[in-house]
Amino acid sequence: MTAVKLTKRLVDASEPRTTRYVVFDSEIRGFGLRVFPSGNKSWIFEYRAGDGGRRAAKKRMTIGAAHEFTPDEARKIADKLRSRAKVGEDPAKAKSDHRAALTIAEVSAIFLRDHVAAKRKSRTEAHYADILNRIVVPAIGSFKAKDVTRADIARLHLSWKRTKFQANRMLAVVGSMFSFASSTGLLPQGTNPVQGVEKYPEHRRERFLSSLELARLGDAIREAETSGIPWQVDPDKQAKHLPKEQRATVIGEHAAAAIRLLLFTGARLREVLHLEWQHVDAERGLLLLPDSKTGQKAVVLNAPAMAVLTKLKRVGRYVIASESAGAEDEKPRSDLKRPWTAVSKRAGLTGVRIHDIRHTFASFGAGGGLGLPIIGKLLGHVEARTTQRYAHLDNDPLRRAANSIGASVANALGESNNGAHVVPFPQRASP
Repeated sequence: MTAVKLTKRLVDASEPRTTRYVVFDSEIRGFGLRVFPSGNKSWIFEYRAGDGGRRAAKKRMTIGAAHEFTPDEARKIADKLRSRAKVGEDPAKAKSDHRAALTIAEVSAIFLRDHVAAKRKSRTEAHYADILNRIVVPAIGSFKAKDVTRADIARLHLSWKRTKFQANRMLAVVGSMFSFASSTGLLPQGTNPVQGVEKYPEHRRERFLSSLELARLGDAIREAETSGIPWQVDPDKQAKHLPKEQRATVIGEHAAAAIRLLLFTGARLREVLHLEWQHVDAERGLLLLPDSKTGQKAVVLNAPAMAVLTKLKRVGRYVIASESAGAEDEKPRSDLKRPWTAVSKRAGLTGVRIHDIRHTFASFGAGGGLGLPIIGKLLGHVEARTTQRYAHLDNDPLRRAANSIGASVANALGESNNGAHVVPFPQRASP
């Protein structure tokens, strides 16, 4: 068929036949109108890939439906495609590659399956999956991973500014995902749009229980495991189906033992809840944990911790018995939320998380001048910088230095006796 200039009139006049056919444009070589037997019409562009010689395979690209583009609009697109083909590009291959390129959702699934699940602990896997499936995939899951820019990640980071910790954890997880995809060939080497996105400043929350707060907590634990903590019934509401004499919360000996072990050892919550009797070395006073957040670990048991374990009833495989204790498919206790909420509220501890018990253990050691290296070993820290968060509590050397300087200055002033007897400030009960 002779090439003609493609116009709207010609498009409208092109009638369907029993087989599809193409009317080529006289201005842009390879640009044409394809007409289907159904009456549908589309713009196409034909070219030879590679050096453009006759030995090269002829390829055809669909620009779009005829009703979506005017002849002039489609012609401009075809002209650009022709220019790309002339310099050796293969527009059709680039288009098919783009279609086949992995989306963020697909890269995320591969990352979780082949990297996180295979090489990280189950809790880390759950954390990564939560961040990706709750934050990342809903926002940019349909994006081609290779086309995601730093601006895309920065916008996502900014959208979570109300929870800065979450936003920063998202950056870390996405950065790890792109590093994995780049190193395994899923994406081009060095592809990581997270680089250069500044994290929000984080102020670590440090909450340490005072001696008075610990005393109140001890009273609350003893009350909860014996008579129970009385309910504070709202007079405006009715407590249905429960006699007044039963309105108390009893936490049980194993829940009480778990809280005490956390206080006496500074161990992590999962280390205590997943502790098995076979890992208790009573002779050497150790908990020999085969696995923890930092790998294999030994927890040193002091006398109070040993007393807790000695008195505790053995029920099943785990030290802290769960509801499935003694069963064939016994599982460890999942949390201490209800007992901790009960005793901490009774003790008047506001804003205290159960993890703050670990910080309290460290704070007593640092305040007692034991030194950060020793505290780090007791807590099972692999890196010394992790223990540095308690450095400001390690004030024993500073206090001695301050006393020495103060004595020298006071002596020079002729007031050396004024600091002979130091009277500490009275402790105030926490509200």
